[in-house]
Amino acid sequence: MNINLTLIAQSISFALFILFTVKFVWPPLMKAIEDRQKQIADGLAAGERGKQQLEASGRRANEEIGKARERAAEIVAHAEQRATQMIEAAKGAAKEEGNREKAAAKAEIEQEASRAREALREQVAALVVSGAEKILQREVNAQAHADLLTQLKQEL
Repeated sequence: MNINLTLIAQSISFALFILFTVKFVWPPLMKAIEDRQKQIADGLAAGERGKQQLEASGRRANEEIGKARERAAEIVAHAEQRATQMIEAAKGAAKEEGNREKAAAKAEIEQEASRAREALREQVAALVVSGAEKILQREVNAQAHADLLTQLKQEL
């Protein structure tokens, strides 16, 4: 056997092997590699989109939390304002009620004072009649002198 012939036969069989590999084996391998690369690229893109969406969601959540805090602060401020108004209204109502009770008490005191004055006038008139009776040593007729006694009461 000749080395040249063996070398040429090996070269031809290697060339046929390469041709077979390029024709039948290489395309499915390249397709699988390309599919895998595409899948990896899609996964990385989806991961990046997910990261961006997560950041956007975080920002939106923070904005919503901020809005909720502002709303809660408004509600608390409104409640405090309402409580202050209610306290002021209650104070005003209590003051008005106190003034009404004070006026009623004054009116009652005035009425009692008038009654006491009237009773005192009656007693003084009776004492005057009694004193005049003793002075005159006779009984004064109260019915006959009613006008005089009424005038005397008015003066007292």
